[in-house]
Amino acid sequence: QVQLVESGGGLVQPGGSLRLSCVASTRRFSMFNMGWYRQAPGKQRDLVARITLINTTNYADSVKGRFTISRDNARSTVYLTMNNLKPEDTAVYYCKADSKWTDDAWGQGTQVTVSS
Repeated sequence: QVQLVESGGGLVQPGGSLRLSCVASTRRFSMFNMGWYRQAPGKQRDLVARITLINTTNYADSVKGRFTISRDNARSTVYLTMNNLKPEDTAVYYCKADSKWTDDAWGQGTQVTVSS
């Protein structure tokens, strides 16, 4: 089972930026599709951005133009760069790894709070 560890969350003012990182404990990182999801209190966990093993990306409409997902296969890491953050971006952000060969794996989450 792949282990995922997220980092980079924190408190930021509206309009600010953060970069989240998710490191995977696998030598086969390049074979996984990677995604960032978020869950606000009382709400369901939703997809924010996803990058496939061939580097195609897709984003939730609410973050298009503000967030960028990227991956570094040599470091087994996926990133989420978040710009122009809004209070409605406040949530716990989770990393997910999926492939057709293994069960999905989730990280423990990192809190992002956007507030003045």
